[in-house]
Amino acid sequence: MSGLQRGSIAVVGAAESDLGQVAPNTSPVDLMAQGTMRALDDCGLKLSDVDALFVAATQVRMGPMALAEYLRIKPKYFDGTQIGGSSFMSHLAHAHAAIQFGLCEVAVIAYGSTQRSVSRAAASPREYNPYESPYRPILPISAYAMAAARHMHQYGTTREHLAEVAVAARKWALLNPQAWEKEPLTIAQALNARMVSYPFTVRDCCLVVDGGGAIVLTSAARAKSLRKKPVYVLGVGEALSHANISSMPDFTVTAAAESGPRAFKMAGLKPADVNMLSLYDAFTINPILFLEDLGFCPKGEGGRFVANGGIAPGGKLAVNTSGGGLSYCHPGMYGLLVMIEAIRQVRGECGERQVKGCEVALAHGNGGVLSSQCTVLFGSRATL
Repeated sequence: MSGLQRGSIAVVGAAESDLGQVAPNTSPVDLMAQGTMRALDDCGLKLSDVDALFVAATQVRMGPMALAEYLRIKPKYFDGTQIGGSSFMSHLAHAHAAIQFGLCEVAVIAYGSTQRSVSRAAASPREYNPYESPYRPILPISAYAMAAARHMHQYGTTREHLAEVAVAARKWALLNPQAWEKEPLTIAQALNARMVSYPFTVRDCCLVVDGGGAIVLTSAARAKSLRKKPVYVLGVGEALSHANISSMPDFTVTAAAESGPRAFKMAGLKPADVNMLSLYDAFTINPILFLEDLGFCPKGEGGRFVANGGIAPGGKLAVNTSGGGLSYCHPGMYGLLVMIEAIRQVRGECGERQVKGCEVALAHGNGGVLSSQCTVLFGSRATL
């Protein structure tokens, strides 16, 4: 993304749709539209201002068309890139280019899912893979479990380290009124929960809930006149590794090792400059891998980094302050909600869970079975 200018666009609106278990007969597009209208209200823009739509979903075949029809708008620019849960970070990179080069002025990135209401299987059907399906894996859980088992074998990571990630997420969630999980969680409870796919218990796995949301982006110049203080896009990076877990080159190294450096290079920043991380935590191994691959600790040290409350409230690094996909919300593809939390932290809107002096936040998205990795660095006006 070398042609993109650091700080040339900003997020001006961000909102969740209804979350958890939504009203009967609610559709994914209902939730996309609900998030869109809330995000527009957040920044003081109108639906008539929107001239670009970015949509990815598992329950809607042609997302941009479906949402444009529902909202009765005719966008000049649209994108339906679908690379799993990181699609929305990819959309942001593409919106950045489109706004910077004059293809549109106000872009909405939206998502909605009713996977709890209709069941995960119906919301996200699995494709048949002749090399993997005969072995009857529980996908995507078994794929991530393989990565976790390899990391444990190679680097001495333990199930207790995985449990630390789940417990940290729950501690943050208890500070978030919108989080699904409302009860404390201990290491022992996480370790002794129902085993799903070794080494994962149910507490190592993300939530299954309904939900969605939207963010609104425009040029830095236009952003200055809107309702909320802008959150500037400082850097973006995208990378693909594989489609199927059996083709992943190294189970312990994700393409975040490529997307992260690209985002940091564009932003002119390094990991030490980041005040909080919002990482896609579909499973407890994810934050461990991403902390390593994004440069926050050496490869193989992720488990020890999260130990003793390292990423919990009061720890050495604030990670997944919303409660993450493990305890806050995970409606099928979670990447948009990952960005919304990072944006709110830079705005200083997070109440009890607010990271003091948060000027730079990193949002990282993951798609497929550790397949696509996209990184975004957000900053306040002070970072320009």
